[in-house]
Amino acid sequence: MLDPFDPDNFIVRAEVHILDIEPEISRVLELPISLNLAQLHEVLQAAFGWTDSHLHQFNIGGLIYGAPEFDEDGLFDSKIFEATEVRMIDLHFPYVRDENTLTILYEYDFGDSWRHLLRLERVPREEGAKYPRCTAGKRSGPPEDVGGTSGYADFLDAWLDPEHDEHKDMRRWVGRKFHPEACDLDQINKAIAKAMRVSKGDYRFRRESA
Repeated sequence: MLDPFDPDNFIVRAEVHILDIEPEISRVLELPISLNLAQLHEVLQAAFGWTDSHLHQFNIGGLIYGAPEFDEDGLFDSKIFEATEVRMIDLHFPYVRDENTLTILYEYDFGDSWRHLLRLERVPREEGAKYPRCTAGKRSGPPEDVGGTSGYADFLDAWLDPEHDEHKDMRRWVGRKFHPEACDLDQINKAIAKAMRVSKGDYRFRRESA
């Protein structure tokens, strides 16, 4: 029987979906207990096919975590705490059965405002498994700079309808590899593994600009 007070016996499962989109775009991620929020950002970027081209933040109980250097002038409404300083093990998961979930919000691209809801739960570690990994998913992440949820709806109208005035332009813009219903777990996990190698415990942009 697993010791419930030994963190090495557990991982964190994150059920994630993008808010205000139907049908749902979602991923189920399994995360090592040592993963920090900067690394979680990299996992989310890889899992949904984002390109890390915009700002982001985590909202946990009203506190904002991310990369403080993006607000050196203090223009944001809330103080940004350093994401590398908070790990999954630092989050509070009650030990009571059926009450060990935690909900946090991840926002990417403050213009398009892609808000991801994460429901986190402690679960037993699987012997021999490599983490982080994506174990399930639904649909492709939206293209970058498509205009948020309303813009994505308009984009899909044009992409799906050969008679639409912008059908050819949208198909050309997004490329042949895109399909709104596609979700290739193997490719997602390869992207996650690459992101982890490059970031080395921090944000990729910091490693690449060093």
